[in-house]
Amino acid sequence: MLRRRATIVLLTALALTACSAPGSDKKAAGDDSGPIKIALVDAQSGQLSSLGAWELKGAKLAVDEWNAQGGINGRQIQLDVFDDQGDPTVGTNLARKIDSEGYIGMIGTAESAVTIAMAPTLKQAEIPNICSGQSPGLVAVGSEFLFLNGPTSTTYDETLAKYIVDGQGIKNIAMITNNGSYGKGEHDAFLKALKARNVTPLADQVVTTDQKDFSAALTGIRQKNPKVIFLGAEEVESGLIVKQARDLGITATFAGAAPQGTPVFLDTAGAKNAEGTIVSSPYLSNDISEASKKFAAAYLAKYNEAAELHGAKAYDGAQIMLTALKSSNVATGKELADAIRATKYQGLLGGFAYDKTGVGIFATSIGTIKDGKLVAASS
Repeated sequence: MLRRRATIVLLTALALTACSAPGSDKKAAGDDSGPIKIALVDAQSGQLSSLGAWELKGAKLAVDEWNAQGGINGRQIQLDVFDDQGDPTVGTNLARKIDSEGYIGMIGTAESAVTIAMAPTLKQAEIPNICSGQSPGLVAVGSEFLFLNGPTSTTYDETLAKYIVDGQGIKNIAMITNNGSYGKGEHDAFLKALKARNVTPLADQVVTTDQKDFSAALTGIRQKNPKVIFLGAEEVESGLIVKQARDLGITATFAGAAPQGTPVFLDTAGAKNAEGTIVSSPYLSNDISEASKKFAAAYLAKYNEAAELHGAKAYDGAQIMLTALKSSNVATGKELADAIRATKYQGLLGGFAYDKTGVGIFATSIGTIKDGKLVAASS
């Protein structure tokens, strides 16, 4: 009889183990003494690989600093890199992979469309994700596990419209954006900001994300003779647009958000062609504060190149996740998401305080490109 009872107890225990709630393996990973596994997912190849490279460097710098100080509760942070190739389908498959392999958090992606595609899987797996996209579509996903490490397009473009229309009195504005998640977000946010000021764009051209020849769209814009052309496209495409616009004799000032403040945009467009571009950004330069100077010096020493916005955003995002992990005693799932939302962090981009939408910072500044450098604009 005793042997039979022991067998029943053992079988019951095995059954309960087999029926554990989803995500319990990640909870165990958060409780043991091994490394804390965090995934970084970004384009490490393809046209958007510059974004992935910057994000990796910023996040790795933060992780290395924490590990050098002993990690979290004596445990080292393991940051593993996955290449989404800028492809939403690849990203979705990677979301399943990092879930199956026990990662408890994710940094990335820098591409809004990929992050949006991954969000349902990460939500179901209860893996908190701090991303670098800025499309309002990220907020529209409505996932309590998705957080942004910078403002949305709404903030970028409202600040831009305020400077151009309210501050400079310019209303002769044309728009050229692409049809990807980033471009659509920029298009809608800037158009909304213009409409709030009773301004209708002289031209509203939409191109594809893989387009290389913009002569038709730019010819239509040239006929309207705008003073300012708003760019809603990533770094390389925006640079090509500016270069081709100058070749067509267009002299209008260009304006845009994060991509227009990067070295890739400047190199693609050419410094002379990009001169005077107006940029809305939460991180105008490496000299904006003592914290940014310290970050830039560490970044330069580690990578032998100057830091920029995307690296700074990823550094802030990684710091927030690691701070939340420490404060929560390496929680996972919803507990970790709640800890991130509760984290108040003074970062390189400003003071982070997350609301229920996953947005934690709501301000940008205006800069202009002068002599090949982004500097604070005069008011």
